[in-house]
Amino acid sequence: MAYPIARIVNLVPPDSQRLHGASAADAQQRLLDSDPATLLDLAGSFALIAQEGERVVLARSLDRPLRYFLAKAADGPVLIVAERIDEIAAELEQRGWAGQFHPSYTRMVPAHHVTTLRLVGCPDPNPVHRRFFDPPRGTLPPDPEVIGRHYIEALYTELRSWLAAQDRAAPIGVPFSGGIDSGAVLLCLYRALLDEGQSPARLKAFTLTVDGEGDDARQAREFLSATDLTIFGETIDVASSALDPLRAVAVIEDYKPLDVECAAVNLGLLAGIRDRYPEWRLLVDGDGGDENLKDYPIEENSELTIRSVVNNRMLYQEGWGVESIKHSLTYSGGYSRACVRSYACAREYDFVGFSPYTRPSVIAVAEAIPFAEMAAGSHERLYAMKGDIVARGVRSVLGLEMPVFPKRRFQHGAVAASDAPRLFPQDEARYRRHFHTLYAATV
Repeated sequence: MAYPIARIVNLVPPDSQRLHGASAADAQQRLLDSDPATLLDLAGSFALIAQEGERVVLARSLDRPLRYFLAKAADGPVLIVAERIDEIAAELEQRGWAGQFHPSYTRMVPAHHVTTLRLVGCPDPNPVHRRFFDPPRGTLPPDPEVIGRHYIEALYTELRSWLAAQDRAAPIGVPFSGGIDSGAVLLCLYRALLDEGQSPARLKAFTLTVDGEGDDARQAREFLSATDLTIFGETIDVASSALDPLRAVAVIEDYKPLDVECAAVNLGLLAGIRDRYPEWRLLVDGDGGDENLKDYPIEENSELTIRSVVNNRMLYQEGWGVESIKHSLTYSGGYSRACVRSYACAREYDFVGFSPYTRPSVIAVAEAIPFAEMAAGSHERLYAMKGDIVARGVRSVLGLEMPVFPKRRFQHGAVAASDAPRLFPQDEARYRRHFHTLYAATV
């Protein structure tokens, strides 16, 4: 059988595109246009591929993965596009090309770029990446009151836009720790429902507790009590024996300890919600908020300095950039790796997730913050900025007082402090070995 020289196998389910106000055909045409910035007009979540002769272009929103693999057939290259590595492996095996596969040969389309490949035969040229989202940096005044107002206005606008595209009767869940990001999401959703004349009874704030322990449950109760929203709180209690990091490795197809362990507790939470509510679909989370306001402990990463964090464009969202040696071809960088942790876990239990923090309009406000000037080289000042900015913004935009608690990772807040070392041993070598055993038959 003769193959066209630019044959494409697209395994991304058409119904997984979450575009609001645009058709898939319109989105694909934008992808082919000479100006990639037109993609910013697309509202919603997308993982797109379009073809024009030998030219193939791909792009994705920050909140979801899009992978590809270039296989070799006797009559020319075959491009396989999918959301998951295991889908690519299965397709290659089905076609008798399993010998070409290795998980590290798969490529992730980097966020905020249009990736162009030209399928011209062996050897095919390297892909070309053109940025479609390039927000100006440091343009806001160093005033947390002004910054907070702009940031929460953007957050609220994105949530209201998302809400308008959903079934008015569908319940909405917020994975909720009482932290800054999930707290702001809950308050903005509550206000948006009221402003749209809809019942806030659609809302639930789901908080995970493992073996009935963990500081997040206490924190969530305090947050809801302080904001008079206790009616929306619901605790999901999961046994520690149900947390399986090795299963999480398979679901997210990754082996970095923090991602694996966060995915393990996330899977526990989602399984608990699904058991209790078999028909529930919509979840809105706070993923991406830490990346936007640079709220990660720099001391835990020997590759980072405060100068690199505040001076590199969208470092926590994109990593070191597509032209950098540090850029991972298999996973892409920054939140582009972590997004799988949310997307794949939600898909595993048939939820449709959304985070307003991953939308360009919200990230653009974050990029406009003069972090270097405001932090002045101080780690402590940098870490304190997030709570101050968000609380001021919530007060200014929503007229609500939001409690602010110290940052805590999801996997640490859901369990007793004494159990965390046992449940989450930070064993990357073990996770990496297990990851490769998943493909032992094909590698």
